[in-house]
Amino acid sequence: MRILVINPNTTQSMTATIADAAMRIAGRDTDILAVTSSMGPVSIEGYYDEVFAVPGLLLELAKAPTLGADAAIIACFDDTGLDAARALADIPVIGICEAAVSATAFIAQKFTIVTTMERSRLPLEHLVHRYGMSARCNVRAADIPVLSLEDPASNARERLRAEIALALKEDRAEAIVLGCAGMADLVAELRDEFGVPVVDGVAAAVKQAESLVSMGLSTAKRGAYATPLAKPYRGLLEAFQPDRLSGASADSGDVLTASVHKTTKAS
Repeated sequence: MRILVINPNTTQSMTATIADAAMRIAGRDTDILAVTSSMGPVSIEGYYDEVFAVPGLLLELAKAPTLGADAAIIACFDDTGLDAARALADIPVIGICEAAVSATAFIAQKFTIVTTMERSRLPLEHLVHRYGMSARCNVRAADIPVLSLEDPASNARERLRAEIALALKEDRAEAIVLGCAGMADLVAELRDEFGVPVVDGVAAAVKQAESLVSMGLSTAKRGAYATPLAKPYRGLLEAFQPDRLSGASADSGDVLTASVHKTTKAS
């Protein structure tokens, strides 16, 4: 099978981190195609960034049929544009927050998401409520900019570790969920350091995507995720008219060309 992993921000180095995490966990017969959004913010930190990340995300998702993707993953812990993406696509679309929270619920009664900025904490609390986990899951912010995770000179990783320590002590968390796709490369060392399960949403999403594809499931097309109605879109959003977007190809002039980080057969 082939899984399309979309980084909805425009930072290619973060796509590299995400792709590596996805490929490490993918099954032997799974291909990972990781792409970077062609438009939008360099990082997604809060509601405003999220809104402007969705158009680029949908442009990349629209290419899934041409790319032969069997499932797609939105690699932002805000589950950016998840409902719109599911309405657009027939294939399963997985958000890494929903995947991580669902996976952690199998192994811990109480757990904490540790995310980046304080402005991201409340949106994640809303997602936790939506996913039915408010009684079991706390959300903390380490107050670190997303892109600082890419900077070796930053103290971001030390601040992340400090917040995890507080979660274990004050929340009595039994497991930790990393609340940013840019943290995906830290899972193994944090598990060893703290001695508790540490869950990365990218890895959880890959395994859930593989499961859904293996079960032969697709996104429901009645009700909430029904195919968007064909209607004119005007001005700068003309390219997002549903019938045009759903008919776009990977090399079509209707959409900007994806920035493909890597395609590989997992070994």
